[in-house]
Amino acid sequence: MYPEHTDRTPAIRAPEVHQPTPIAPAAPYPAQLVPVQPHAVPTVASVVLPDGRVVTGYAVTPVQPEPVAPKPAVSRTAVNVALGGIGFLAVCGGLLMLTTFITALAALVTQLITLAAVIFGGWIAVQIFSANGHNGGTTVNIRKAVIKRNKFYT
Repeated sequence: MYPEHTDRTPAIRAPEVHQPTPIAPAAPYPAQLVPVQPHAVPTVASVVLPDGRVVTGYAVTPVQPEPVAPKPAVSRTAVNVALGGIGFLAVCGGLLMLTTFITALAALVTQLITLAAVIFGGWIAVQIFSANGHNGGTTVNIRKAVIKRNKFYT
């Protein structure tokens, strides 16, 4: 199957000799074969062919074919196609509902973000424009400061 390597000389191998193992008979003496006669001798039929030859043989009962089941009114293929169509329509309806749900969820998230922006912006506006917005800050009085050359002197 594979080519021999030519870069080295092949090793000489000693031939292997296999001795067959004799098979012992199952019984020490084989059983005698007794011819068995049939209980009833079948009838012999002779048929004369159109060319004048006579054919003689045992009569064989013809094999009866299995009864064929009646075909249903609707084929199985048509039923399978119809069921597949119904399943496809059910899936399409589910996918339509899924896309509608995703669209509604996206609109809800957009409205929540807008509501949060409005509420946060309103809170910032109240903080800026309220009258008591400076209560917590640092107050610096610069009444006596002297300004010379952009520097403050006290």
